[in-house]
Amino acid sequence: MSCGEPHETDCSEVLDHLYEYLDQEMPETDREKLAEHFDECSPCLEKYGLEQAVKKLVKRCCGHDDVPTDLRSKVMGRIDLIRAGEQVPDQAVLDTSGYSHGDPSAQPGQAPATAAAPPPPSAEEPGGSGPAASVRRTVR
Repeated sequence: MSCGEPHETDCSEVLDHLYEYLDQEMPETDREKLAEHFDECSPCLEKYGLEQAVKKLVKRCCGHDDVPTDLRSKVMGRIDLIRAGEQVPDQAVLDTSGYSHGDPSAQPGQAPATAAAPPPPSAEEPGGSGPAASVRRTVR
């Protein structure tokens, strides 16, 4: 993706590192370059706002799940195998039968409750119009 305008940091590079930026997993100098790019580039700012909103929605809807106690040790064991260059077994890390995602009160085999997505912001909402305004409305 490119907006067609010249930037110090290319749009494709910014979007390649968008999740690192969102998760604050990059050096501060790189974060500053991306922030400057978002100030200059409406399409990338819009993409950033969308991904930020999705991340917040996922956290809100799925952030309360209880993780089975043995999952971490199994995942770490597989990571150790991969790092050691050993063959990783082709089997599931976790048996999810009987585990109901998102609803600890649900009975095994029962469909989990679904969360409704928030309504899109209205055009009359304060904050102006255009891509930056839509991002501001989305990430509030």
